[in-house]
Amino acid sequence: MKIMIASDIHGSAEYCRRLLERFDASGAEKLLLLGDILYHGPRNGLCEGYDPKAVADMLNAYADRIICIKGNCDSEVDQMVLNFPMMSETALIYNGVVAALAIHGHKDMERLALGGIKAVFSGHTHVPDNTVKNGVLFANPGSVSIPKEGSPKGFILWEGSTLDWTSLDGNRYDSRELT
Repeated sequence: MKIMIASDIHGSAEYCRRLLERFDASGAEKLLLLGDILYHGPRNGLCEGYDPKAVADMLNAYADRIICIKGNCDSEVDQMVLNFPMMSETALIYNGVVAALAIHGHKDMERLALGGIKAVFSGHTHVPDNTVKNGVLFANPGSVSIPKEGSPKGFILWEGSTLDWTSLDGNRYDSRELT
């Protein structure tokens, strides 16, 4: 199963649209969203194309293909306009080859890595990550709309045991095999 992993849309209709175009073109079966979907949060300015209602409408069209977890900027009112569950703080994901844990990333992720987990996917920092600690890969796709530290707007494509970090313009800039 091919899964696209993205995080931190923060209400940007412009970048949500671009993400969904990439999702459609990728052939991925599922879209794993790692939180911070509609609201920009008090530490971020309004991002380009800020329109949470439009983001909700776009994502709702894909509701049956979305797995979503709650970010630190998400709330119960967001769930009221989204047609897919998004209030769980973690999700265990199995793509038919490898098991991984999904979390937003604002809590202690290393304590949550359980036996058999090969990867922990998180967002929150808006900076891509590809770090192995104690045999577990900590993978962050960065942010779709508000990247930090000069990183690209992007996502991860996960197929089998391969992870590819890809920018919204389609350029793959990092890769990792899960073992």
